[in-house]
Amino acid sequence: MESENPYASPATPPALPTDDISRQLQGIQYPLTLSFKLFALASQATVTDATGRTVLYTKQKMFKFREHVEIWTDKSQSTRLAEIKANKVIDWSARYFSTDATGAEIGSVGRRGWRSIFKAHYEVFNPGDHTADFSIKEANAWVKVADSLFGEIPIVGIFSGYVFHPSYIATRNSGAPAMQMTKQPAFLEGRFKIEKLGDMSPREELNLFLSYMMLILLERRRG
Repeated sequence: MESENPYASPATPPALPTDDISRQLQGIQYPLTLSFKLFALASQATVTDATGRTVLYTKQKMFKFREHVEIWTDKSQSTRLAEIKANKVIDWSARYFSTDATGAEIGSVGRRGWRSIFKAHYEVFNPGDHTADFSIKEANAWVKVADSLFGEIPIVGIFSGYVFHPSYIATRNSGAPAMQMTKQPAFLEGRFKIEKLGDMSPREELNLFLSYMMLILLERRRG
């Protein structure tokens, strides 16, 4: 058995992240938890990892004709990581573009036309791409319908979070699974588990996080 050469040059250390996004996402442990208060005046959501570390905190701008969601590193809102803006006044065909703190594009997401009327289907684009890089599809539309109807029942409806659990899976164009988000049991709040299913760059991960956040915001309005 050969012994280690004490005079050998040290191994090259891994490159350190050089931007806020890479630094924020470095070392996060899955599954992640996306949670938000159901009755908050302004839509807010927090993403934490398996250790309880805050990965992202979002807050939607109120009284805007177009969607505007700001993403921060934590609830102190001292460091803005990104923001999402709609490309037009809110309508069915709007695309939602996310940019980092310098204004550089992270990606975009939009509904897949009429295919999303009954069963949620969204397309996610990396910067500069005209063909979707990911598709997010609802696993079972009837689960969401049941969750919405049950939630409308007086008093009993507040427990709907314990009964039905819609799931949304993101896949690449090749069909390879990338990420999945599933609703979790919760009381008076929305809670979702996000699992990573494939390899991605930090910006692709963030692009999918933000796409899931917009999906939840939009699907809540539809019921």
